Parts: sequence; C-alpha cells; structure tokens
Amino acid sequence: MVDLDSGAVLAVAAEPAAAAPPAGDAAAQAERLARLARRAAVRETLLPLVLPVPAPLLTVGPEPFTLVEHGLRRAGRRPRDVTLMVGPELRDLPPEPLLRGIAHLREAGFRCALGTASVAPDVLLRIAPFVFRVDPAYVAGIPGDERLTAVVEGLARIGRGSGIFPLAAGVATVTQLMALRRAGVRLAEGPFFADDAWTPGERVAPLPDAALVSTAPGLDVGPRVSEFVVPAVTMGEATTAEEVLEAFGADEALTSVILVDGRERPVASLDRARFLLAVTGPYGHALHAKRPAARLADPPRTVARDVPAMAALRAAGAGQERVYDDLIAVNEFGQCAGVVRVGDLIRSLARE
Repeated sequence: MVDLDSGAVLAVAAEPAAAAPPAGDAAAQAERLARLARRAAVRETLLPLVLPVPAPLLTVGPEPFTLVEHGLRRAGRRPRDVTLMVGPELRDLPPEPLLRGIAHLREAGFRCALGTASVAPDVLLRIAPFVFRVDPAYVAGIPGDERLTAVVEGLARIGRGSGIFPLAAGVATVTQLMALRRAGVRLAEGPFFADDAWTPGERVAPLPDAALVSTAPGLDVGPRVSEFVVPAVTMGEATTAEEVLEAFGADEALTSVILVDGRERPVASLDRARFLLAVTGPYGHALHAKRPAARLADPPRTVARDVPAMAALRAAGAGQERVYDDLIAVNEFGQCAGVVRVGDLIRSLARE
C-alpha cells in the first residue's frame, strides 16, 4: 500500500498461500488468518499488516476474531497494527449481519477495510471503514473511459467527505497514477510499484513529481517533456563509484548517471558536479571507488514524458537544492525513457 504523495510504503498486504478452508469452518478460518499473520510478521516487523478476511466469516460471531487476536499476539503483533480487509463478496451479505460482524471485528481491536467499492453508499457510510478498495476494473479504465473516471472521482469525494481512504488497486501505469492523483485518491497498490518478487524493505518504483498534476492556469499548454528528452546513461543498482567515474570521464558533456533496477525503473540519480566533488576530493577515491555508487546518489526526480514542459519546469524549481538536476523522463510503466536537462526547458520556454 503506497502513499501517492510521498511514495512511501504504508502497509503490507499478506497474500494467502493456499486455498481457504470451507466458509462454515470458523475455527479453521481463524487459524488460517493467524498463520498468515505470523508468516507475514516474520518478513515485516515494522509496517502495518493487511489481512484478507472472507466476508462470510463476519456472520459467525465474535469467536473467530478472538482467535485471530490471540494468534497475532503470539506473533508479537497488536490488533491495532492490523487491518482486516473484508473480501469483495461482502456486497452479497445483508446489511445488518454485515454491520454486526464489523462491530465484532472492531471490538477485538482491528481496523476495518472493505475489499470492494461496489457497495451501496449508505452501507459504506454506516460501516465507515478505514479504507475501501477501488476495484482494479475501475482503475484499468482511467483516464481514457470518462464514465469510469467519473466513478473514481465520485468515490474519492465520498472518501474525503466521510474520512475514509480509497485504495486504488491494480495500478499499472504512470497515466493511471496521475489520473488517480487528480481525482484525489492518495493510496494505491499494483504492479506499477513492484513485481511479485518484492519483499518488505525493498524500494518501490519512484513516483512522478506531484507538482506535475497541478491545475494552475498555463501549465497544461505548450510543448511536452517528450520534445526535450535526451538519451540517459543508465547503470545497475550495484554499480560501483569507480564505474560511474569512468562514465563521467569518458564524456565531458554527461551531466548525470541514472541507476535503475532490473525492470529499468530509476531508483537513484548521480549528478555530475556533486559526484565528482565527493569522489575526487581528499581521500574521496579511497573512500568511495570500490563501494556502491548508490551511497552518493540522490532520489530520482521523475516526470512522465507526456506532461507539459512548463509543469516539469515548475516541478524542477520546487526543490531549491536540486533546481538544475536532470529530470528523469519515465514511460507509462515507470521505466527510464531518458533525461531532460532543465537548462533546455528554460531556453525553449523563454523563446515561446
């Protein structure tokens, strides 16, 4: 679960490894949830957990959640750090049994989340979950389908008005991510951020600068970032400082080196001036040459390649310490598509 403002990972969803027990076997269901929590707690000891709960379990009574609570405490987890995500089949349950089940869940100390937004608005407001999941089918259609875009915007407005956080599921592209930001959605999950091999503690894909979704007058006109993109020099995350030094030495016009992960997504950037200052200073080569260059890198400043150049320039000016750092243009999958030199933007827009 990623914060679309900061790019931080806020929680980790535990995925079941096997088929669920029969819906009527409440004890087996509760034990399965406890095992799932224990397994997740071994891999992630700090971030909050999100556990999937079959909706029919809510109709059994408080006993399953008491069992889950005991199992979590044995694993060193407190219920208040765990959100139970009720499965999408909750839309098939009558409202009153559903509400009673949610009350039992909360009495045990858990946070409540809904695994779908396809519930009646009055039921959503009566439950008042911490989070509700915007179905991947909605997210997949934005921003191209105006009907689905309107649905997502409406869900975001309901969330803002009621203090509930919508969670966009299945985010796969930069275009979807930026449409979600414009709609007011601030939490998301999906393959854009990480692949199936991701484990807690690893990086997720960096997000385009939030300033690029500004609706200020004049930012959506003029040339696009794609007109200013030049090829980037990219290297792997494990690249040493000595290898980066060789790249800068071989090309005096090179202003930055971009470190990318296995999927060609930028994870860090090395500005020529700051890097050379660190490496060529007193004892710099001895301290850094054989070590990973990432130690001297800055977080990547990424922009979607189809955004207006004026918006990109405004985003570049938002951070005073790195105003003239190269911006990294990314494609719809968050992969590095080249770099944009801020000086090129200034010269071009000054002529407009």
